[in-house]
Formats: sequence, C-alpha cells, structure tokens
Amino acid sequence: MAAFGRRSGKDDSSKASVEPPDETPAPAAAEAAPQADAGAEDQGELEGPFDIDDFDDPADAVLGRLDLGSVLIPMPAGGQLQVELTESGVPSAVWVVTENGRFTIAAYAAPKTGGLWREVAGELADSLRQDSAQVSIKDGPWGREVVGTASGVVRFIGVDGYRWMIRCVVNGSHETIDALVEEARTALADTVVRRGDTPLPVRTPLPVQLPEPMVEQLREAAAQQAAQAVSQQTEAAARRGAEGSAMQQLRTTTGG
Repeated sequence: MAAFGRRSGKDDSSKASVEPPDETPAPAAAEAAPQADAGAEDQGELEGPFDIDDFDDPADAVLGRLDLGSVLIPMPAGGQLQVELTESGVPSAVWVVTENGRFTIAAYAAPKTGGLWREVAGELADSLRQDSAQVSIKDGPWGREVVGTASGVVRFIGVDGYRWMIRCVVNGSHETIDALVEEARTALADTVVRRGDTPLPVRTPLPVQLPEPMVEQLREAAAQQAAQAVSQQTEAAARRGAEGSAMQQLRTTTGG
C-alpha cells in the first residue's frame, strides 16, 4: 500500500505505465494471494491519492482538479463527464468518459485502522462470480485489484486512507481496457479526498457535489428534454385529432 505524504502543490504532469493484460483466473477463495501485475511494477510506488489535510493550503488541492465535493479528481486529456442521478435528482456517480471507456472514482467512510478495501474486494469478487463473470485478483500499485471479464471488462481499484476508502471502477472493452486502466490509475494517483469531520457509518458513500456550472447544464438539459416531451405529446395529439377528423369525414361520405 502506497504511503501518503504531505505536499503543498500539484504536479500536472503525472503519468502512469501501461499495464499488460493478464486474464488468469483467481482461485475461488476471496483471500487468495493476488497475482503480480507487470504494470504495477513499472509504476512503482505512487504518491496519492491524497487527503485534503495533506496540503498546507487546501486551496492548492483544487488547482487542476474537478471538485466533486468529497473527491477532487484530475481530468484526462479529452475526457468528458457522465452524471448518474437518483430518482430525486441527487448525483450518485460521476463517470469520466474517454475514447477507451469510462471510470469513476468515489470515496466512502471507513475506520481509522483501514483494511476496509480488503473486505470489499472479496465481496466484489464473489458478486462477479455469481454473475458468471471470469474473476481475477491482480496486484496493483495500491494492492489487490478485482477484475471481472465477460463481454467487457470491469476492474475495481481500491485504496484505504484515514477514515476513508476510495474505490475506482474501470469499465471498458477487451481492446481498450489496458489504456483505460492507465488513465484511471493516473487520475487516482492524483485524486484528493475531502472526508470532513462528520461521523458516518462505515461504508457510507461520501456525498458527491457537482460544480455549479455542471448543475446549471443539467438543469438546462432537463428543461430541454421536458420541452421536447411536451412538444412530442402535442404533435401526437394533433395527429390523432387530424386522423379522427379524416375518419369522420370518410364515415360521413360513405354513409351517404
């Protein structure tokens, strides 16, 4: 597990090595020893992710990162965002979409002693097996990573911090997963967690808060969709009315 160090600024030039694919299945036991991952050896010991308290000036943590409240993440070149909302309109996940696929980084409340990711990794592996996916446990830069392979590939990367656990979900195709994992690890290595002091039950997702410009864009998009729905309903009603008038005229004509 990589150690966390204090730092006073941000280096925007963080890079990661490409990880070669390795699809060897893991033993069924969740506690099986993870397999060595060549990409992890190439990257060595990465600095982050960081706690907001690692910065002498918390304002430095915002520089060059997308502030999502509980996590601040650097955006890869050409990356776009995909927001998942609950039925009540609350953001539940923010995906970073690239030409290689998509990944999301989220933080959860965890005990001070750490160790939560090991439990979660075992549960994720069991869940993937129940879904008939081929499961492998890899040894990544921060420890064990869970890989599920079916029609596509999903990779779970986790890191234990002080009172938080961070989880990165990487979802891509067989052809692009290696490049996507590189992008996700690079972002994760420079992510900052803003845990806060509020006591929370272990495993509680830390809230996602969108920047105001993104909120405004979502409002505008929702308004446009609502307007389009009303317009389509109006057009459909008008067509039904016109068809009804035509049928009435036909009945009148044929009825003499």
